[in-house]
Formats: sequence, C-alpha cells, structure tokens
Amino acid sequence: MSRLPVKKTYKLFIGGAFPRSESGRTYEAEGQNVARASRKDARDAVTAARAAQPSWAAATAYNRGQVLYRLAEMIEARAGEFAEFCTGAAEVEQAIDRIVWYAGWADKLPQVLGGANPVAGPYFNFTVPEPTGVVAVLAPEEPPLLGLVTRVLPPLVGGNAVVAVAAEAHPLAAVELAEAIATSDVPGGVVNLLTGSAAELGPWLASHMDVNAIDLAGADGDLAELERLAAENVKRVVRGRADVQSPWEIASFLELKTVWHPMGQ
Repeated sequence: MSRLPVKKTYKLFIGGAFPRSESGRTYEAEGQNVARASRKDARDAVTAARAAQPSWAAATAYNRGQVLYRLAEMIEARAGEFAEFCTGAAEVEQAIDRIVWYAGWADKLPQVLGGANPVAGPYFNFTVPEPTGVVAVLAPEEPPLLGLVTRVLPPLVGGNAVVAVAAEAHPLAAVELAEAIATSDVPGGVVNLLTGSAAELGPWLASHMDVNAIDLAGADGDLAELERLAAENVKRVVRGRADVQSPWEIASFLELKTVWHPMGQ
C-alpha cells in the first residue's frame, strides 16, 4: 500500500524555536508554502536577539569560534540536503568553508583591530573591539545559501546577535540553515531567521530603536529611505555584498572602545 509522504512545513526561526507567522500568512516560493513574516514577527525576533546577545558577547572568543565551527560541521553532515536548496554542492562547500574561515577569526580580532596606542603622557592607551549589539541583515537574493552565510557570519563572530530576512525568492536554504543552527551549539536567539518580503520588513527593522546596525545587502526598495530611517536613531548602516570575505567585514559590526590608564611610577 502506497503512502503519502509527510509534507514539510516551512516556518520562521525566532529565539531558537520554529513558530508560524503570527499573521498566519504564507507565500509560495520554490514550490513550497513558506511563512511570510509580519512586523510583529520582526519585533519578536529583535526581542529574542536582544535577550541572547549579552551572554553571546560574554562568551570567550575562543568559545564563539568553536560554536561556529560546530555549525560548519552540521552543514557538512547535511551537505546533500543543502545542495537541493541552492545552486548545488559547490555553493554548499563554499558556505561551509566561509563559516570555518570566519570562526577562525573569533579569537584574533583584538590583536588585529585593537592595540596599544602611543600617547604623549604617562598613560597606557588601549583600543578594544566590542560588539555593536543587535544586527539586522537583509540577505542578498543570490546565491541563496552562501549569500546569507556571508552576511550573517561577520556580525556573529564579533559577539552580535542577528535578525536576518532571507532571500524572498529563495528562502528554503535559509530554513535549512535555521535547522542546522538549532541542532548546533548556537544559543537560542543569537540567530533569528525570517522569511518573507525584505521590502515589507526592511523599513521596520531600519527604524526599530533596539536594532543597532543594519546590513542592506539584499534591500529591495529605496535604499535612501532605509538609510534615513536608520539615521533617526543613529543606527550603523552597512551595504554588504555576497562575494566578500574579509576581517574588515567583521569590523563593520564592531565598536572600538578606547581605555586610558595611568602608568605606575
């Protein structure tokens, strides 16, 4: 006797859980019904990110690198599945390698981006990189997996929490990534993934007073208007790209704190 397979339900990823959109809306993409996040879902994701960010930032840099490396392991174990939701095995391998590359930077940032500064006086002067806080990411449409990984990893490495809006036309890779994150060691709420319209959600995230930075890599709409909304609460704006791999991408989501200390006699 033949059976009907269980059809997968594609949900949001907020606070380590997989809720449906509070609006009940869905849309069709890549042959599947996918949750269409609302502005309420975006607010819930920001709340989850804010709650999770302090402990993620307080973890040792070495530990953050280990956790992100574990995410690469989880994707590697499901590489065949991921290949079905993006352009193929080559993109999956690039995404895994990019995660490993950024994970390796976690405990090297202070040496590269910070340092001791020469001053004219009897003082020590140190510059130390610190996370910005909660970062919103509008993921690029292409490539669906590698583009999302490329924009989400830099803020994560530096101790930020992320609310990402997946590519509207190709959201399934993001949902698969959320499942890998949920089964890795990444604490709930550190990464939150929304599916739906960047044109709808972007303005709400840009104007949200508890979002500290926004990456407009996949912005679908008026970039000048998004930047204006972000400027109202002095939010950092990054125009990211899907083809860049650099420690300076991490620096885009860090604040540099300068500490003065008198020298002992």
